[in-house]
Amino acid sequence: MKLTKSLILGSTAMFVGAGAQAADLPLKAKAIDYVKVCSLYGAGFYYIPGTETCIAFGGYVRAETALATNTTYDAANNGTAGARNRLSNYTTSRSRGAITIDTRTASEYGTVRTYFYGAFSWTDGATTGAGSTALNGAATANGGASLSVFDAFIQFAGFTFGKALSQFSAPWAQYPANNIELPGGGAWDRVSQFTYTADFGQGITASFSAEDQFSHDTSNLWNVSGATAAGLATGAYGANDIGGTRAPDLIAMLRVDQAWGLFQASFAAHDNHAGYYGATEVTGYPGDKWGWAGQLALSIKNIPTGPADTVNVSGVYTNGASRYNFQDYMSTTFAMYARAGVAAVYQSVGFAGVSDSVFVAGSGQELTTTYGFRGGYTHNWDPHWSTSLYGGWAAVRHNSTAKSYICGAVVTALALSSGLAGCNPDFDYSTIGTMTTWTPVRNLTFSADLAYTLLDQKYASGSTVTLPLQSAIAKPGTSYELKDQNSLTLLFRVQRNW
Repeated sequence: MKLTKSLILGSTAMFVGAGAQAADLPLKAKAIDYVKVCSLYGAGFYYIPGTETCIAFGGYVRAETALATNTTYDAANNGTAGARNRLSNYTTSRSRGAITIDTRTASEYGTVRTYFYGAFSWTDGATTGAGSTALNGAATANGGASLSVFDAFIQFAGFTFGKALSQFSAPWAQYPANNIELPGGGAWDRVSQFTYTADFGQGITASFSAEDQFSHDTSNLWNVSGATAAGLATGAYGANDIGGTRAPDLIAMLRVDQAWGLFQASFAAHDNHAGYYGATEVTGYPGDKWGWAGQLALSIKNIPTGPADTVNVSGVYTNGASRYNFQDYMSTTFAMYARAGVAAVYQSVGFAGVSDSVFVAGSGQELTTTYGFRGGYTHNWDPHWSTSLYGGWAAVRHNSTAKSYICGAVVTALALSSGLAGCNPDFDYSTIGTMTTWTPVRNLTFSADLAYTLLDQKYASGSTVTLPLQSAIAKPGTSYELKDQNSLTLLFRVQRNW
């Protein structure tokens, strides 16, 4: 009996002790917020834990090499590349890593969006001129490490604030079917802006925008009174006399984006605000003069030649707003050399320049007119291979007053052999090419882009000029034949998107 009582008491004590230990344990933790898929905005979005905001990350790594140019995107049309001598690069390479961050939140005003697109790039070192070799990627005009902020904007209730694609540009901008730079319309490079977009449904939208004009949409305001022989030899027809900004560029755009393709009409107004005629305020200045640009763009999808084949084309006309044709990834001065076609000269040269306006001391601005087009056709052979054909052409035209200013400087400073009668600073600039891409696995693409570029200058046939010594590109001071010039480049690229 005593044994039984002892067992009962011991068991009771054991359970009581166990109960006391269980009561001392912490309570079960609350469930944490796990990352959840956000299906509101398409694939790749996730909810930021604890919020109603969805986020998507993206980016790419790219490696590329260009042949016969000192850049990775443009023709050999100036500087050491255009010199065509031992200072010119046979190859130039660049590596880049980019990241995109896209956030979106539903609100009573519609979707609130932020978007960032930045990149780190490394470009091979190169010569920027005789005696200025830079090795191992040391910083030069064309080499070294760089940080780029392409997009950084906020969208709210139809408004866009920040750096984004210009409302003037078509979605493909200067890349209708190519990687090399093309003239003939608006730029891909982003611009700071304040924009309102109205959505009328059925893929029809209209945008009204005020955009930064300085770095994106201004070329040159040439004060020809400041022209020098050294500058003229590079295609600079005067001192670039740009003043401070007074007004943003004003853009209006109408777009129809539907299953068959896209149509867009764009218009831009551009204020040309020059500095002073001379070195100080007392020399005076020309009054402001507004220029403008208009563009039509068309994209056709699902054409009969094959699934996902596309045609993209655009045409542009500008007056006093040349960057809307010669977009800001392109040069505005050209100087290209080759063998001569006449005796008693050292070599041939083609030089030309792009401006928004031209003036001399005491005069008003004479606006420069340009027009052009670009287009591309892409054919998909199968899910892995595609080939494109593309081209771009742009013309620069000066009125008779502007020509008299420029030709006076060219004849005087460079001793143009044909005189004023043979002087014409107008020119055409065109590029045609083909690109083939191979995508062996999803989001990994290899491409080869072959491009031929022609500078068609309008000076009288057989004209010669006497250029000064140009030590930076090792060209002697002597006589040169004025002649059309060309460039053939090849760009290899491999890119992995994620």
